[in-house]
Amino acid sequence: MATTLLQIEKLVAGYGEARVLSQINLTLGEGQSLALLGRNGTGKTTLVNTIVGVTTHHSGTIRFAGGDVTRMRPERRAAAGIGWVPQERNIFRSLTVEENLTAIARDGSWTLERVYSMFPRLKERRGNLGNHLSGGEQQMLAVGRALMLNPKILLLDEPLEGLAPIIVDELLAVLRRIVTDEGMSAIIIEQKARKILPLTDKAIVLERGAVVYEGESAALLSDPEILEHHLGVSKADFKV
Repeated sequence: MATTLLQIEKLVAGYGEARVLSQINLTLGEGQSLALLGRNGTGKTTLVNTIVGVTTHHSGTIRFAGGDVTRMRPERRAAAGIGWVPQERNIFRSLTVEENLTAIARDGSWTLERVYSMFPRLKERRGNLGNHLSGGEQQMLAVGRALMLNPKILLLDEPLEGLAPIIVDELLAVLRRIVTDEGMSAIIIEQKARKILPLTDKAIVLERGAVVYEGESAALLSDPEILEHHLGVSKADFKV
């Protein structure tokens, strides 16, 4: 049985006085990956942002790598091993690719050359400024920069959104290597459930800030009725 890496208990959080998440419970073991699913506006990004530490905490606890991080500042959570790829990517647009990767790097197995081997396109463009990259290249850079922190867990907020199909396939292949082959713990938010479920061990579905489904990804993937009920994924779409 995997050692618990992340444990969330009775979490209530949001923005200011607004409470978006209600009594969230979640456990993720070392080397496990989670698909975080739900329709738009159900609290998925808020949950990831709360793990990172950029929302308002109302009650409940977040334990990570054996320590209580509930009240910890975001930079200390990053130092503890929480890597984050936000939906906005947040790369440094006035720095080169290589400067982006090395500016906040931490010692560990994920080195510059290892990231370049995962993303050859970034190596080709290592001298380009961040604002001279395509959307897909910026997403690759955001993932690569998070890996350079040598995190214990990687949080990805809709990493495939708005990308061309060929780039989606490239990123899915990289995520499969990171999560499945390398055993990196991860939480991945994604609207296209059938693309991300094959890469993950577990899945939860949020509705109105609460968990309404939790189970193994393979079980959810094989149950189109649940996907259609909770996510609006039609059986016809599922077979595409």
